[in-house]
Amino acid sequence: MAVSVEDFAPAYIGKDVDDVVILGGGLAGLFCALKLSPRPVTVITNAPIGQGASSAWAQGGIAAAISEQDSVEKHRDDTLAAGCGICEEKIVEQMTREGSARVHDLLSYGVPFDQDLEGRLKFSREAAHSHSRVVRVRGDMAGRAIMDALIAAVRKTPSIRILEGYIGESFIGEGRYVTGVLARRRGSLERLIFPAKAVVLASGGIGHLYELTTNPHEANGHGLAMAARAGAVIADAEFVQFHPTALDLGKDPAPLATEALRGEGATLLNKAGERFMEGVHPDLELAPRDIVARAIHREVSEGRGAFLDCRTAIGDRFKEDFPTVFAAASAAGLDPAKDLLPVAPAEHYHMGGVLTDANGRTSLDGLWAAGEVASTGAHGANRLASNSLLEAVVFAARIAEDIQGLMPTPRSAYWNEMDDAPGLPSQRNAEEREAITVLRKTLARNVGVLRDAEGLKTALADIARVEQNCVRQSIINMMVAGRIIAAAALKREESRGGHFRKDFPHENPDMASRSYTTLKEVEAITAEALETA
Repeated sequence: MAVSVEDFAPAYIGKDVDDVVILGGGLAGLFCALKLSPRPVTVITNAPIGQGASSAWAQGGIAAAISEQDSVEKHRDDTLAAGCGICEEKIVEQMTREGSARVHDLLSYGVPFDQDLEGRLKFSREAAHSHSRVVRVRGDMAGRAIMDALIAAVRKTPSIRILEGYIGESFIGEGRYVTGVLARRRGSLERLIFPAKAVVLASGGIGHLYELTTNPHEANGHGLAMAARAGAVIADAEFVQFHPTALDLGKDPAPLATEALRGEGATLLNKAGERFMEGVHPDLELAPRDIVARAIHREVSEGRGAFLDCRTAIGDRFKEDFPTVFAAASAAGLDPAKDLLPVAPAEHYHMGGVLTDANGRTSLDGLWAAGEVASTGAHGANRLASNSLLEAVVFAARIAEDIQGLMPTPRSAYWNEMDDAPGLPSQRNAEEREAITVLRKTLARNVGVLRDAEGLKTALADIARVEQNCVRQSIINMMVAGRIIAAAALKREESRGGHFRKDFPHENPDMASRSYTTLKEVEAITAEALETA
């Protein structure tokens, strides 16, 4: 349940209730804030605005059916096919139909999407798309460019207040109604309450629950756990997408080798120079991400290694067309025009999250969710490439419209300043760092690309034991999020999309539906795992 405001009365901040509080300063959070303007909005972020957001690291771009050769129906069908039979069809229809309008919103905010000499958008093709429909910026810089444009727009919008350096810990509530956010100042034990008439959760994904991830450190599942602890229903938590081609260079986070490289013709080879996707899937390197990830995992785990070969397909164009990947490779002493790039699957995106409807409403009154922390049903068991940014903006806009319709717009508030707190250290002690290390290794080993009942039960028991010794709520939230994913994976006794069970390696037609869970159920599954461990 959400904690009561009376439990933390001494930490109460301000005399007035904020109109809307958004927890998270990534694409979904900032887009929603802009769409709510001129309604007063407070955006609470862990890191300096834009720096802790996975959106800024997105390389491929945003998928939308805009070109004359494409159609909403084709985009819808591709999304449904990738989702392996459990997408919410009405949600997918809405998302793909509204994609064009949201891309034009981004253009109006100044996003410099690639265009031809006549000013028409240029489109690229990525895995499992039947048409070229991904709009990009300089090859692999879409996420950064989108976030830069939105940050500039936010800074020009006086009704939006940004509070940087605050870590969300719990929701404040009365019964099933969420009435605010309890947050801790980063680098401090001070806890503050932000009361609100409406709360939008846009805290991002779960990447740093895993040992190898392409996500920033702030993507650690805290929002998922906060919602579950408050009583929200969680959907499809077992479906975790591992990007097939993270650059395996010993970096944390791992640099991403965008799927657009394979869209340009780059191939996957092992140490023997064999193109190992042959015979695995008819689309070879452009097969769905889960299939490519498992193929690479097999080559790496069996000692043959996996490498991305861009030498012929891209060659000397690499530095100009894919500057972000080029910089990461160059820093490791590799020249993509001449050298093979070592790759491995890394946690990249969570299809599961807090259950929401078409307007972003969760199962708790007063709480909306958007972006990776939400589970709208748009992605099913396996997200289609470049649909993540699309989902974020479509449903952020829908949330803003829903809130505006429910509550009359109040007199505008003008904050006039930003509360900057860049670079504040987390000040985790050695015990906390060790607990997080154990969590990340446990999930990578037992709740990763390949899973089975024994490993999932081991993960639940190991995480629960570590959690018992954790004191800081933000660390406990990470443990809770990890257990939610493991418990959901244990419940689904089949393989589908991003969820692959070695002990149930095939799809079960009787399980072609979404999964739902609550923290109460997760606790029961954990207790059983502890008894049998």
